[in-house]
Amino acid sequence: MNIIKDIKESYNELVYKVSWPTQKALVNSSVLVLVASIVLAVFIWAVDKIFNLLMELIYSI
Repeated sequence: MNIIKDIKESYNELVYKVSWPTQKALVNSSVLVLVASIVLAVFIWAVDKIFNLLMELIYSI
């Protein structure tokens, strides 16, 4: 009986107590995450290229 009570309480909390974001807020958050991911990926790519050039310079000596 505890499992059924837990399921009912979880459902009630999910339906009545959780504040769901609006579609606009969800889209804004998704775009922000996408842009941040792209910026981070470009930064890591640039650092990798710089280290690669430095290692090629060091090993060519």
